[in-house]
Formats: sequence, structure tokens, C-alpha cells
Amino acid sequence: MRVTVDPDVCQGHTLCALAAPGVFLLREDDGHSYVAGPEVLPEVEEAVRKAAATCPEGAISLEE
Repeated sequence: MRVTVDPDVCQGHTLCALAAPGVFLLREDDGHSYVAGPEVLPEVEEAVRKAAATCPEGAISLEE
């Protein structure tokens, strides 16, 4: 699985970082999310799916 965050859509709600803290990081300047790396380890796939499902703006994209 690969994950990306659209920086133009993310509003910095931080829900993704709460759901999958090792995958989603927050920029210091505005709190918007970015991914540590696009490849998702199998053991955190469920958390990443939850993060994508709970993103209010739908800024997170998953590619299986």
C-alpha cells in the first residue's frame, strides 16, 4: 500500500497523526500533515485506512 496527503486539501486537523503517528507527520509551520514515506508497512495498514476514512477533507489517498 502507498499513501499520500494532498497538501492543497489538508487543513491540519491532525486526526491522521493521531490514528497512525509513525506514518503521518505534522509540519511545524502550519500543522498540516505529510507522510514519512509513501510505502506503508503491513502492520500499520489498518491504522492508515482509519486515518484516511476519518480525514474531514479527504486529503489522504491510498493506493493498494
